[in-house]
Amino acid sequence: MVTLTWLLSRMLFMRFVAILLGVSIFFLTLDIATYAEEILATRGNDLWAIAHYGALRLPATLSSFFGISILLASLLMLSDVASHSELVAIWSAGVSQFRIVGMLLPLAVLLGIAHFLIDDRGVPWAAPTLHQWGIGDYREKKLELGASDPIWMHSGNDILRAVKANAEASELEDVIIFRRSPDGVLAEQIMAEEARLVDGRWELEGVAIYYRENAPPSRVERLIYSGLMRPTSVGSRSGDPEEMSIGELSHFIANAGFGIRPVHVYETWVNKRFTLLLTGVLMILISVPLAARFQRGSGLGILFAAGVGLGFTFFIFDGISLTMGELGLLPPWLAAWLPTMMFTSIAGVIAFHHDTL
Repeated sequence: MVTLTWLLSRMLFMRFVAILLGVSIFFLTLDIATYAEEILATRGNDLWAIAHYGALRLPATLSSFFGISILLASLLMLSDVASHSELVAIWSAGVSQFRIVGMLLPLAVLLGIAHFLIDDRGVPWAAPTLHQWGIGDYREKKLELGASDPIWMHSGNDILRAVKANAEASELEDVIIFRRSPDGVLAEQIMAEEARLVDGRWELEGVAIYYRENAPPSRVERLIYSGLMRPTSVGSRSGDPEEMSIGELSHFIANAGFGIRPVHVYETWVNKRFTLLLTGVLMILISVPLAARFQRGSGLGILFAAGVGLGFTFFIFDGISLTMGELGLLPPWLAAWLPTMMFTSIAGVIAFHHDTL
């Protein structure tokens, strides 16, 4: 059985690598060809800019095609085995479909870990630079700190807005603090030229205070604001949740999203990130029970079509469920895990139905 496990795992892995790299390289080639002039302009027509851009785009590209590549590789591997009547020989030897899933499980887990690391390390590493370059899909996301992309934080009922910040977000420029009453009504507005975070408190300089009662504003050179505002780093503050690491997402959750997005958005993406660990397992769970119905090599076209159909249905449903979690229509954990749970159940029903025939 060790030999069979090794052969099936090697066949699956080789097909997975070929599909993932092939599709990713094709996508990157089209992307680079489309935006070549903009890419070269970032480095004064230095050709190394092409390679740099390709390296930056690679993590997100791999992540996009990772799950479907596992599915296609599984279907191709099982189709090849079934077409030579080897699959029926395997089952005739007493190897059940559940045991085949168990044989492929270690590889599926490793692939899930790789997918998780690409999303949690690779994508957040590349995102800030891509935002700064503003090429292609990132043109509308381009960071322009100090211009159109203000920094927002909140403390209790108070809201803070700043135009510029240093890398650690411990020094802010052009600051406005909206002091609100418990019922949300604006009580006063504090404007400061600069703010520095010292020992957990903001030291404001060049301060003007405006009151709700239209009283004359107060002006002071220095003011201490003790609100518990903990800004995050500039690079990740304006990033989308899918471009953040688990640590950054948890930091936003702990600080109520810094007033940028509702907390449930970041909670949904934290749960979604952990579902990636099971993507490989789920794709194999979908493929193997279907292959059991065509173990003599007949109907392989139907096998492939059914597998791809189920896979694409999963990815579409996964996107819809994730959107519902971001909108607050589903609890974060349910929005992230519901597609995985449903399609695991479907695969289980197919498997048990075949075994009872």
